[in-house]
Amino acid sequence: QEDPEPPHIKEEQEELWTSQEGENSDPDRHLQPDTVVKASNRPASEIVVAKSDNGLNNGKKPFTCSECGKTFGRKTHLREHLRCHTGEKPFSCSVCQKCYSWRRHLRRHMRYHTGEKPYSCSVCGKRFSQRPNLIRHMRCHSGEKPFSCSFCDTSFAVRSALVNHMRIHTGEKPFSCLYCEKSFTQKGGLKKHMTHMRVHTGEKPFCCSFCSKSFRQRSDLVAHFRIHTGEKPFSCSECNTSFTQRHTLVQHMRIHTGVKPFVCSVCGKRFSRKGHLTRHMTAHTGEKPFNCSVFCENRFSRRESVIRHMRCHTGEKPYSCSFCLKRFRCNQYIVTHMRSHTGEKPFPQNHLEYGNVHMIIYT
Repeated sequence: QEDPEPPHIKEEQEELWTSQEGENSDPDRHLQPDTVVKASNRPASEIVVAKSDNGLNNGKKPFTCSECGKTFGRKTHLREHLRCHTGEKPFSCSVCQKCYSWRRHLRRHMRYHTGEKPYSCSVCGKRFSQRPNLIRHMRCHSGEKPFSCSFCDTSFAVRSALVNHMRIHTGEKPFSCLYCEKSFTQKGGLKKHMTHMRVHTGEKPFCCSFCSKSFRQRSDLVAHFRIHTGEKPFSCSECNTSFTQRHTLVQHMRIHTGVKPFVCSVCGKRFSRKGHLTRHMTAHTGEKPFNCSVFCENRFSRRESVIRHMRCHTGEKPYSCSFCLKRFRCNQYIVTHMRSHTGEKPFPQNHLEYGNVHMIIYT
């Protein structure tokens, strides 16, 4: 098994495709004979390209790869391209021994060792070793977001961010834990999950001094602590509402932006939160995962429904009228009751009153 590559090398590999096609398919300005090359298991350097008698190039691309059908104007470009199929990597880094199929990729790689950064931002002066990195950086200044989601029209400055975002809609979770088979949409989620074996051992060494609740990670304890201290460091730039956790602010911001990234695959209805979509899906599936297991085994599609139902058995009435102190099981019941004190009539229909019963006549 190969050793894991440093992050900068992985980033480098991700960038190579951006220029490879353009460099390999430059039109040939010289006259070359027509040629067709058969795929071979031999190294690209040993493949002999035979000349044909079809005359001059005339600006065409007569050299064709028999593996993928790609055409080239120069024989040397075809030879280089064949390394994609043969896997030959004749250019080796003298520092880390990493090998490359093309000399230009080796030169690009060497900048990570030498520290050379020939590409600079004309706005802020930041320098980069690769041109694609500079191009991506410039979008921070221009605000350009060329990569758009086909589901919710959210746009991103880099392709990798779009790929990560798309998993929200597709449900794809390609990053799996080797111990418990739990999967994640992003590598960062798996990394956080695997931060410590406490996830699998159940150990929770970080304890809250207020309520004695325990946590696996210190960061979770810090976030929890804000419930007791009242600290809300994450503020909305639109309405100045503050939150104890960053992800709550992200959810809140969708109220202002109108972004609803979670789409029902059945009816197309959109939601700003994943939990709302999950709850909505029960309307299509008929699933009722919440049951009154203690008293009557009735089942419900929503957790709050079973909580309300349980009050029928326990007699609990947590909502009380501030005028007459009458108590109710459900919040909507007390809202209706309060109108008898305030005289509010929110419905435009005609009402006939019979004692405490209101009959609505729709006109």
